[in-house]
Amino acid sequence: MPKRPLMPSPWLEDAPEPVVTPALTGDRDVDVCIVGAGYTGLSTAIAMRDQGRDVLVLEAQRAGWGASGRNAGHLTPTIGKDIPMLRLMYRRKRVRGLLRLADVAIGHTEQLIDRFAIDCAYEPVGNIVVAVHPGQHRNLKRSAAAAARYEVPAQLLDRDALQRRGIPAHFSMGLLEPHGGILDPARYVLGLRAAAQSLGAELCEHTPVNQIRPGSPAVVRTPDGTIRARQVIVATNGYGGVLANLHRRHIVTYVQLFRTSPLTSQQLAAVGWAGREGLYTAHEMLESYRLTQDNRIIGGAKLVRHARVDQRRPDADPAVARILETAFRTRFPMLNDLAIEQHWGGQIAFGLDLLPLIGTTGDHDEIAYAIAYAGHGISLASYAGTMMADLLAGRDGAGTPLWSRHQWLIPPDPVRGAIVATLTGVFGHIDRRRDDFDWG
Repeated sequence: MPKRPLMPSPWLEDAPEPVVTPALTGDRDVDVCIVGAGYTGLSTAIAMRDQGRDVLVLEAQRAGWGASGRNAGHLTPTIGKDIPMLRLMYRRKRVRGLLRLADVAIGHTEQLIDRFAIDCAYEPVGNIVVAVHPGQHRNLKRSAAAAARYEVPAQLLDRDALQRRGIPAHFSMGLLEPHGGILDPARYVLGLRAAAQSLGAELCEHTPVNQIRPGSPAVVRTPDGTIRARQVIVATNGYGGVLANLHRRHIVTYVQLFRTSPLTSQQLAAVGWAGREGLYTAHEMLESYRLTQDNRIIGGAKLVRHARVDQRRPDADPAVARILETAFRTRFPMLNDLAIEQHWGGQIAFGLDLLPLIGTTGDHDEIAYAIAYAGHGISLASYAGTMMADLLAGRDGAGTPLWSRHQWLIPPDPVRGAIVATLTGVFGHIDRRRDDFDWG
């Protein structure tokens, strides 16, 4: 029996291994060619097949190989940085529309899980933004007040309320987001893969795209074939390189996670955390923590590493791993004897306003894209298929506040690198002052 290839995350290692579809060979003519088989590409394939359109999905590796199979598995209504920042950047009507979109996307994701009976260990337990320092309380209170103003479901939790929920004592205040929860991201993306195929979408894995040429039809070139398509949809998030020149719209960074060994019943009792809510911190560059179905803790984020457009960094960096482990031991001191088994990472993309980038390009809008979820992509990327259908049909939908806004172009390196260094430097300085451990 051939050895299973090394997977880029433990989620993918543990997931059932589907039969890999053959790479594309030869020339094809299709209605819709989708580049990328993650949440965005597969949800779009489902939406296009629901319309009866001929769909071909191309994936450079295997479905879910990118961020969709590597993330922490928090299904949250987060859009942008936070509500106070949205209010600073946009007018009330757009802010209200963006917050409505975030909530609609949660419901749509849950509908996909239900419609296709996707076994992804989904727990609708909500998520809590937690403070680790009194300096973070003010922003949580501002976020709670803004949520109430926009009628967004959220509840401010003081230390006593957190302790009644069994949240570890190191967290001193929280903002509960009751909609959403936690899931197994790899099993979810593989469920979408099976759903798209069941509806008749064709998937070709191990088929990297070398070029997308605008035109009527648009032309997509791969190593062993050419596709002519009425519509091309780029769904590569942070893994698209320079395809369709979209690198001018977003910045790619590397983020890391870790997984512990399973907690014993005694360790679970020592932690508390009976509600199993997902946790992420109120830092400028957040940390995230959640329990898995087999009672491991997945944690990480916090630090980002930038790479040039033409550069690939290792997915995991030992120096980052040390800081993540130190943060975890600080937040969960009762688990100092719990082993951390694996570190992994991957690429995420974000625009300058931290909102997803949805739009079209080409002489006849024949190339569309949905990318750059800034690390909050499970719900919004799952809703991307509906947004693509609305956008391409020229009709308003919940996603209109995204594609109707101005998208800022990002200058090339070295200016691009300087932007990332400045942002991460400022955010890191703020976060260091609010952490009670040495980052090293």
